[in-house]
Amino acid sequence: MSKKSLRVAVCGATGAVGREMLKVLEERDFPATEVVPFASSRSAGSTVPFKDAELTVRELKEDSFQGFDLALFSAGGGTSLKFAPLAAKAGCVVVDNSSAWRMDPEVPLVVPEVNPEHLERHKGIIANPNCSTIQMVVTLKPIHDEAKIKRIVVSTYQAVSGTGHKAIMELETQVRRLFNGQDVIPDVYPHQIAFNCLPQIDVFLDNGYTKEEMKMVNETIKIMGDDSIRVTATTVRVPVFYGHSEAVNIETEEKLTAEDCRLLLAKAPGVTVVDYPEKKAYPMAVHAAGEDDVFVGRIREDESIDKGLNLWIVADNIRKGAALNAVQIAEELLRRDLVRVP
Repeated sequence: MSKKSLRVAVCGATGAVGREMLKVLEERDFPATEVVPFASSRSAGSTVPFKDAELTVRELKEDSFQGFDLALFSAGGGTSLKFAPLAAKAGCVVVDNSSAWRMDPEVPLVVPEVNPEHLERHKGIIANPNCSTIQMVVTLKPIHDEAKIKRIVVSTYQAVSGTGHKAIMELETQVRRLFNGQDVIPDVYPHQIAFNCLPQIDVFLDNGYTKEEMKMVNETIKIMGDDSIRVTATTVRVPVFYGHSEAVNIETEEKLTAEDCRLLLAKAPGVTVVDYPEKKAYPMAVHAAGEDDVFVGRIREDESIDKGLNLWIVADNIRKGAALNAVQIAEELLRRDLVRVP
């Protein structure tokens, strides 16, 4: 399509991820001729910053997508289920950040560094994966291509910003109250989050895993395009504002030394290796916050098995884990001339 006219809708523009989407569109000089923020009726009429202006937020309605080419959604699963098909029907390609469409076999689930070719079969809706899944597969895909991963065991340490603004405020409020000798009353989370770790993200399922854990299992297999990979996950909420961390153990079919892995990942797109234990240098959430790359360190061979590796993976969950990945998908759609629905 011609880039002379490229109208982009950002749905859920007043939320943390929506605002970050606008910021990333600006920073990456995305070639839109017009960017329009949408949100619920409660936020309609408010403004959000974009470039040198304040954009007025419009109410998201069923007929909002006429004349738009792209829509970046971060407005919750219910909103996506209702409005994404309407946008696609209007000829607008949707990149959706919710979990609503991720496991739909007709909807590509895409991380541009890993499986951009899956965009070729889109039918108007593309799903943005879970934040914790994104940073893991960006790191593991080069390893899988080189040595074929058989099994993944991942434990996550996820920031409260993954839950939203209310969770950020809850952590801040609880810390202040505890420092002042006051009791804390959990609201967003079922237990105190300040100075605590909660081994529950989302609801528990019948198999004893949480919904977040099974997202990582199922999404990893779909993105990697290999259902022979065995995945198990434990996801934990920690008292960190921004940046998810993951301890990942993998078993491969081919032997890969720690040094082999470092060299491989040093060349991987979107990955920065920080692995200098003698200097106490390794990825940390405080350094990843605000950054685009996925950071990996603590790379070492698993001495309990013949062909195993341990890795520590950290990324900004709001940027690469959500907003940046969505914009990168949009950029890849343009590169492949896939903006108009086939």
